[in-house]
Amino acid sequence: MSKVFRGSYGVTVTPFTADGESIDEGALRRFLDWQIEAGSPGVIILGTTGEFLTINDEERTQYVEATVKHVAGRMDVLVGTMNASTSNAVRYTREAEALGVDGFMIAPPYYYTPTDDEIFEYYRAISEATSLPIMLYNNPVTTNVDMSAKLVARLTRALDNVRYIKEASMDVGRVYDVIEATAGVMNVFAGERPVESFLLGAVGYVNPYANYIPEASTRLWNALVEGELEEAKTIQKMIASFDRIIAEGHPTYGHQCYSKALAASQGYPVGDVRPPLTKFAALGSEGIERRAKIVSIIGDLNAYVARCAAQKG
Repeated sequence: MSKVFRGSYGVTVTPFTADGESIDEGALRRFLDWQIEAGSPGVIILGTTGEFLTINDEERTQYVEATVKHVAGRMDVLVGTMNASTSNAVRYTREAEALGVDGFMIAPPYYYTPTDDEIFEYYRAISEATSLPIMLYNNPVTTNVDMSAKLVARLTRALDNVRYIKEASMDVGRVYDVIEATAGVMNVFAGERPVESFLLGAVGYVNPYANYIPEASTRLWNALVEGELEEAKTIQKMIASFDRIIAEGHPTYGHQCYSKALAASQGYPVGDVRPPLTKFAALGSEGIERRAKIVSIIGDLNAYVARCAAQKG
């Protein structure tokens, strides 16, 4: 594996046309250019925020190919190739490698509540199908399984290209546990609480906020690496306020429709979500009011990041 992943990677939305029937490649290209201009080291497409469960196989091929072609090596492109079926996950992984991606972020098989042995065999099959780096995705809320530090260590020992994990178990102490259990071989990316995760040894951050604040989300991790802890804490605190606003009375995965609505508010329209997710338009005045609150904070956050940059000269 030649690629080394570090920093803040956005799990990006999938841009759809206004009717939701197709991927909007024009919107995709504009959105990707925005991420590159913001200094993002990479994007992760077809993750939870990317509504991968609503994408058919033809669209998957189109989307991965269009993304890789437009990015053209200017930042990393990772792809979610998880599936409840091991053979489908293997097929998606092989195709994405052939299309030129840099790596994968892969959750364990969902719905079945698999055993550790079943999870191991799933990742082993995928690992044997690719030479590219694999980032495990531990998200118990969506997969109904929590991959323990012991299981992660087992995967790390056995599979040479399993060297990254997005740790989203909501237990920040797991960052330390995984690093200890793997003797520092596993590179942990925070799924939440990036400041605390960095202090426990994480090397990066995977987040949905790059969909509407790519400069600030990128800067958060760079500030940590540069020793600007207070700056990073301030950015994290402001970002946390987005979550509180979205979570009030909204379905669990409100982040998708808000991510798209907020991207549009910053000048990058990407359509709305596909069913069964709640569309932003369906939220009515409540959604509009919450979006306005977040947009106001985005303005303050971007101004803060700009001030900090100016002070450094």
